[in-house]
Amino acid sequence: MHSAGDADRPFTIQSASKPFVYALAISELGIDEVHRHVGFEPSGEPFNAISLDPDTGRPDNPLINGGAIVALRSSTAPTCSTGSNGSVPVLVAGRELHVDDQVFESETATGDRNRALAYLAKSSGVLRQSVDDATEAYFRQCSLRVTTEDLAVMGATLANGGVNPLTKRRVISERPSRLTLSITAKCGMYDHSGGWMARVGLPAKAVWVAASSPCNPPSSASGVYSPPLDPWGNSARGSAVLRTLSEDFDLHVFDHPDEPRSPVLSWTTEGDVTTGVLRGSSI
Repeated sequence: MHSAGDADRPFTIQSASKPFVYALAISELGIDEVHRHVGFEPSGEPFNAISLDPDTGRPDNPLINGGAIVALRSSTAPTCSTGSNGSVPVLVAGRELHVDDQVFESETATGDRNRALAYLAKSSGVLRQSVDDATEAYFRQCSLRVTTEDLAVMGATLANGGVNPLTKRRVISERPSRLTLSITAKCGMYDHSGGWMARVGLPAKAVWVAASSPCNPPSSASGVYSPPLDPWGNSARGSAVLRTLSEDFDLHVFDHPDEPRSPVLSWTTEGDVTTGVLRGSSI
């Protein structure tokens, strides 16, 4: 693992939590059962859009808000404890993650649009739980505190077929991991997903960007943190960093370099200064 900047600064995971909840739902219930409640298709719309299939009533995919709420409540496994100071051992991160109570309270106070999405899903029959239970769990899910290192480990767990690269423990089955990466590649960046996949070629999830690649370099992931958002609701600087890395080091999943390689050769730290040596340059 290599890191730079404020890599250990905690922030709330927000929408980057969605792929992992989807993977856990598939692991528990199977893809056919989950697919009865939420679809596979890109919405082509913003993260909080009303995107329901006119025939089935399902949200288009599990990475927009409406689909994430349904995917979360499709599973019977608790995602967060019910106490206000509750925490959840998130196996994909390899450590216990805690809910930021202040953010959770803010999400709860301002979450009427998400409640509206949940009511629409409930009315169409794809949300099994009550709206209050579903949205409370969703707000807690988004309020978990993580670091960029956590995001990198979580993304690499998916890229590694569901095996946490640090603990070596299988936490998600291989097929759900593959399906989750496929959905994330198509839908993870909302209405910018097509352009992102064409230019960057990495499965990625905003608001904080965690990108993973199962093939180049093998089983790798990057977590990037920067608050300002672009017009699509994604981290503007985080996206720029990953675009640059993809272009400079052939990280696009459809690139075919002579051999898989890491862009990082070595890191050295002297005092508060960390220097990384990359292929052909240094930072």
